[in-house]
Amino acid sequence: MKSENSMRKCFRLLTLSLLASSSLLALAKLPPPSAEEKAKAPEAAAKAAWAGKVDAYQLCKSQDKVAASYYTTAKAAGKETKPAAAAPACADPGTFAYAAAPAEVAKPIEAAGAHSPATTAANPPSSLQPDAVVNPANPAKKL
Repeated sequence: MKSENSMRKCFRLLTLSLLASSSLLALAKLPPPSAEEKAKAPEAAAKAAWAGKVDAYQLCKSQDKVAASYYTTAKAAGKETKPAAAAPACADPGTFAYAAAPAEVAKPIEAAGAHSPATTAANPPSSLQPDAVVNPANPAKKL
Protein backbone atom coordinates (compact mmCIF):
# COMPACT_ATOMS: atom_id res chain seq x y z
CA MET A 1 0.00 0.00 0.00
CA LYS A 2 2.78 2.35 0.97
CA SER A 3 4.83 1.50 -2.13
CA GLU A 4 1.82 2.19 -4.43
CA ASN A 5 1.39 5.60 -2.87
CA SER A 6 5.06 6.48 -3.30
CA MET A 7 4.96 5.19 -6.90
CA ARG A 8 2.01 7.43 -7.65
CA LYS A 9 3.81 10.42 -6.18
CA CYS A 10 6.90 9.59 -8.20
CA PHE A 11 4.83 9.22 -11.37
CA ARG A 12 3.06 12.54 -10.74
CA LEU A 13 6.37 14.26 -10.13
CA LEU A 14 7.83 12.77 -13.30
CA THR A 15 4.75 13.82 -15.30
CA LEU A 16 4.86 17.37 -13.95
CA SER A 17 8.56 17.72 -14.68
CA LEU A 18 8.03 16.48 -18.26
CA LEU A 19 5.21 18.97 -18.77
CA ALA A 20 7.28 21.80 -17.34
CA SER A 21 10.26 21.01 -19.54
CA SER A 22 8.11 20.70 -22.66
CA SER A 23 6.48 24.07 -21.95
CA LEU A 24 9.92 25.65 -21.62
CA LEU A 25 10.92 24.19 -24.98
CA ALA A 26 7.79 25.68 -26.54
CA LEU A 27 8.78 29.13 -25.28
CA ALA A 28 12.31 28.96 -26.71
CA LYS A 29 13.10 31.53 -29.40
CA LEU A 30 14.17 30.55 -32.85
CA PRO A 31 17.39 32.03 -34.21
CA PRO A 32 16.96 35.02 -36.54
CA PRO A 33 16.70 34.10 -40.22
CA SER A 34 19.91 34.19 -42.22
CA ALA A 35 20.42 36.51 -45.18
CA GLU A 36 19.75 33.61 -47.54
CA GLU A 37 16.45 32.80 -45.81
CA LYS A 38 15.46 36.47 -45.90
CA ALA A 39 16.20 36.58 -49.63
CA LYS A 40 14.05 33.49 -50.26
CA ALA A 41 11.08 34.78 -48.25
CA PRO A 42 9.48 36.89 -51.06
CA GLU A 43 9.75 33.98 -53.48
CA ALA A 44 8.14 31.64 -50.94
CA ALA A 45 5.31 34.14 -50.41
CA ALA A 46 4.78 34.44 -54.18
CA LYS A 47 4.77 30.67 -54.55
CA ALA A 48 2.23 30.31 -51.73
CA ALA A 49 -0.02 32.93 -53.38
CA TRP A 50 0.28 31.10 -56.71
CA ALA A 51 -0.57 27.79 -55.02
CA GLY A 52 -3.71 29.42 -53.60
CA LYS A 53 -4.70 30.53 -57.10
CA VAL A 54 -4.11 27.02 -58.45
CA ASP A 55 -6.28 25.57 -55.68
CA ALA A 56 -9.06 28.05 -56.48
CA TYR A 57 -8.80 27.18 -60.19
CA GLN A 58 -9.01 23.44 -59.51
CA LEU A 59 -12.00 23.98 -57.21
CA CYS A 60 -13.73 26.08 -59.87
CA LYS A 61 -13.15 23.42 -62.53
CA SER A 62 -14.47 20.65 -60.29
CA GLN A 63 -17.56 22.71 -59.41
CA ASP A 64 -18.21 23.28 -63.13
CA LYS A 65 -17.86 19.54 -63.76
CA VAL A 66 -20.29 18.67 -60.94
CA ALA A 67 -22.81 21.27 -62.14
CA ALA A 68 -22.62 19.97 -65.73
CA SER A 69 -23.10 16.40 -64.50
CA TYR A 70 -26.11 17.47 -62.42
CA TYR A 71 -27.80 19.23 -65.35
CA THR A 72 -27.26 16.30 -67.75
CA THR A 73 -28.56 13.81 -65.17
CA ALA A 74 -31.57 15.99 -64.32
CA LYS A 75 -32.46 16.50 -68.00
CA ALA A 76 -32.14 12.75 -68.66
CA ALA A 77 -34.48 12.05 -65.74
CA GLY A 78 -36.95 14.64 -67.07
CA LYS A 79 -36.65 16.94 -64.07
CA GLU A 80 -37.15 20.65 -64.45
CA THR A 81 -33.97 22.63 -63.71
CA LYS A 82 -33.48 26.30 -63.20
CA PRO A 83 -30.83 28.02 -65.27
CA ALA A 84 -27.41 28.15 -63.67
CA ALA A 85 -26.41 31.35 -61.90
CA ALA A 86 -23.96 33.45 -63.85
CA ALA A 87 -20.45 32.86 -62.56
CA PRO A 88 -17.13 34.17 -63.81
CA ALA A 89 -15.06 31.79 -65.90
CA CYS A 90 -12.33 29.84 -64.14
CA ALA A 91 -9.04 31.73 -64.44
CA ASP A 92 -6.03 29.48 -65.03
CA PRO A 93 -3.06 30.91 -63.09
CA GLY A 94 -0.53 29.31 -65.46
CA THR A 95 2.87 28.08 -64.42
CA PHE A 96 4.76 29.60 -61.53
CA ALA A 97 7.28 32.23 -62.56
CA TYR A 98 8.99 34.41 -60.00
CA ALA A 99 10.69 37.60 -61.09
CA ALA A 100 12.76 39.02 -58.27
CA ALA A 101 12.38 42.72 -57.62
CA PRO A 102 15.47 44.66 -58.72
CA ALA A 103 17.84 45.57 -55.93
CA GLU A 104 17.47 49.13 -54.77
CA VAL A 105 20.40 51.20 -55.93
CA ALA A 106 21.69 53.89 -53.59
CA LYS A 107 21.26 57.37 -55.04
CA PRO A 108 24.18 59.77 -55.09
CA ILE A 109 23.98 62.49 -52.47
CA GLU A 110 23.01 65.15 -55.02
CA ALA A 111 20.10 63.07 -56.34
CA ALA A 112 19.01 62.12 -52.84
CA GLY A 113 18.21 65.77 -52.05
CA ALA A 114 20.78 66.13 -49.28
CA HIS A 115 21.71 69.64 -50.43
CA SER A 116 18.15 70.79 -51.07
CA PRO A 117 16.73 73.51 -48.82
CA ALA A 118 14.06 72.54 -46.33
CA THR A 119 10.48 72.94 -47.47
CA THR A 120 8.37 75.75 -46.09
CA ALA A 121 6.18 74.73 -43.18
CA ALA A 122 2.51 74.69 -44.12
CA ASN A 123 1.27 74.17 -40.56
CA PRO A 124 2.77 74.89 -37.16
CA PRO A 125 4.17 71.90 -35.33
CA SER A 126 1.44 70.29 -33.27
CA SER A 127 1.81 68.67 -29.91
CA LEU A 128 -0.63 67.84 -27.14
CA GLN A 129 2.07 68.23 -24.49
CA PRO A 130 2.42 71.60 -22.76
CA ASP A 131 5.62 73.51 -23.34
CA ALA A 132 6.70 73.03 -19.71
CA VAL A 133 6.82 69.27 -20.28
CA VAL A 134 8.73 69.51 -23.55
CA ASN A 135 11.16 72.23 -22.35
CA PRO A 136 11.45 71.93 -18.56
CA ALA A 137 12.83 74.94 -16.69
CA ASN A 138 16.44 74.77 -15.57
CA PRO A 139 16.34 74.30 -11.73
CA ALA A 140 19.71 76.05 -11.37
CA LYS A 141 18.24 79.35 -12.68
CA LYS A 142 15.58 80.07 -10.09
CA LEU A 143 14.36 83.64 -9.79
